[in-house]
Amino acid sequence: MFSSAAGNQSSVNPEEIAHFSRLSQQWWDERGEFGLLHRMNPVRMQFIRNKVLEIQREENEAGVNESQPLIGLDVVDVGCGGGLLCESLARLGGKTLGIDASSSNIGIASLHAAADPALSPQTHQQTGTLTYEHTSVENLLAQRGPGSFDVVCSMEVIEHVDNPRTFLTNCATLVKPGGHLFLSTIARTPLSYFLTIFAAEQLFRLVTPGTHTHSKYINPEEMIEFFLSTALPPDATAALEQTRTSNGSPSRPWISRLYGGAPLRTEAEIRGMVYLPWKGEWELVPRGAPGAHLWAESCNYLFWVRRPIE
Repeated sequence: MFSSAAGNQSSVNPEEIAHFSRLSQQWWDERGEFGLLHRMNPVRMQFIRNKVLEIQREENEAGVNESQPLIGLDVVDVGCGGGLLCESLARLGGKTLGIDASSSNIGIASLHAAADPALSPQTHQQTGTLTYEHTSVENLLAQRGPGSFDVVCSMEVIEHVDNPRTFLTNCATLVKPGGHLFLSTIARTPLSYFLTIFAAEQLFRLVTPGTHTHSKYINPEEMIEFFLSTALPPDATAALEQTRTSNGSPSRPWISRLYGGAPLRTEAEIRGMVYLPWKGEWELVPRGAPGAHLWAESCNYLFWVRRPIE
């Protein structure tokens, strides 16, 4: 799935951008096209909050802010859509930037955030702030430079881009040494085809038919293999970062090795998400659930990986 690609290839798919631009007015309708994402958002935030806190506790127990673990951190949400995740990230204290290749999405996200003065960049409270920018991850990297963010998120995006290897490399290159990369996507399995395309699109019309392309889904083991075998950031970028900031780290894989087929929980983690229709909500599959790789991670899953400090 992650075939080699030239570093200057764009990950933006014009057809995908046009598709989501047409739907942009529906982003904040909890009963509409993005209703499942609204219900998923608390689970995504639960995973992000808990993982950041877990690492903070291990490194500085006294300095942990339980209510706002992202306080003071530079955060970017790549492919932010209408801003569902961004607003939550800002409320956890993050200095949050949301970017999207669709100007319509950015317009809706900005309009919704403007209704909450607490999210304004001009607010002088000890809370997070939120800004938006109409741009791609490639352009943001060129503008801000490597190692610019403590936390990089990209949720339900990579399965919609061209050149996923380039996209993932660029997202990873934005992460500061010791920083976090959070992704969520869909595994390429028969179950995911049945649930996300046949059931969600064709049978129940919960989302617009054609929203997903099964062949573009990425399996958890492919994600692990990428960070196990790929030196990040790219060598030339690592050298540029060290020159620019004096705190860059050498280019190397972010996962050192696997133990029983899984990475160390301090390096990377995969957690499945399961939708319970009788409850109308998503649940995060517990860590270490029996056979999770066979059922819980065979459709929607969350992925976290940390950039080595040195």
